[in-house]
Amino acid sequence: MTAPLTGTIIAAHGRHYLADVEGRKLQCVTRGKKTNVAVGDKVNLKMTSEDQAVIESIAERETLLYRSDQYKSKLLAANLTRLFIVVATEPGFADDLVSRSLVAAEAAGIDAHLILNKTDVTDLLPKARERIGVYTALGYPLHEVSARTDPEHAVATLMPLLEDQSSIFIGQSGMGKSSLINLLVPDADIAVREISAALDTGKHTTTFTRLYDIGENGSIIDSPGFQEFGLYHLSEGMLERAFVEFKPYLGGCKFYNCRHLIEPQCAVLAAVAEGKIAKFRHTLYGQLLHESAQTLY
Repeated sequence: MTAPLTGTIIAAHGRHYLADVEGRKLQCVTRGKKTNVAVGDKVNLKMTSEDQAVIESIAERETLLYRSDQYKSKLLAANLTRLFIVVATEPGFADDLVSRSLVAAEAAGIDAHLILNKTDVTDLLPKARERIGVYTALGYPLHEVSARTDPEHAVATLMPLLEDQSSIFIGQSGMGKSSLINLLVPDADIAVREISAALDTGKHTTTFTRLYDIGENGSIIDSPGFQEFGLYHLSEGMLERAFVEFKPYLGGCKFYNCRHLIEPQCAVLAAVAEGKIAKFRHTLYGQLLHESAQTLY
């Protein structure tokens, strides 16, 4: 009886996965129709041919980042320690997506950072900084770079933040996320072609999540650009704790089961009225509460 192999899932496309087993790449599938495997998962494998295997089990995860809508959830990555949200001076970024990403990171116990790319567009820089100020005021670190005009500075800024971390880069299309990944992982394009061939997704398909090694113990996961980040899976209690600016006021409301929406003598609503909590963040909180009540799966 052969000993089970252990590997790390480095790419996912539909129900097809690629695992790295001590430098060897194996095409993997799950048993039956289950697709609860994420990039970054540590898995136990059973070989079915020379370069193919079945995923027998998934090791316990440290963290799991995922999106969900009313009907289903979409796993983004497992065992992450750090999340980088890439925004840019242009095109304009969506505060809704940034805030949802930060809430998801808080709920999952993942350290969140912001990257402002395209700082060379100087006329739009003050406005972008002003908008990001809402998040830096909450304690989220900001790193300013220009992948296009000062790649050396971008690498010098970001590389130390990636060492010994399992990181993911997320952001809307057009923010320069892929440009940054290509700077940080010089062989990224080659890796994409190899993974595409192994997953049989076509030479030009880059719409899969994939993991690259960084240095000795670091890794970076690139996810496809997306415009929406559903958080239907977060409960009421998880949501109020995932908005970091609510924390000083939790427990200060008149009612112990306060939802911080319309209740009298609510400490959170008082903080919103006094400008201590950004109104758009509280509005999003209400929206997320509404979404969590709609879950059908």
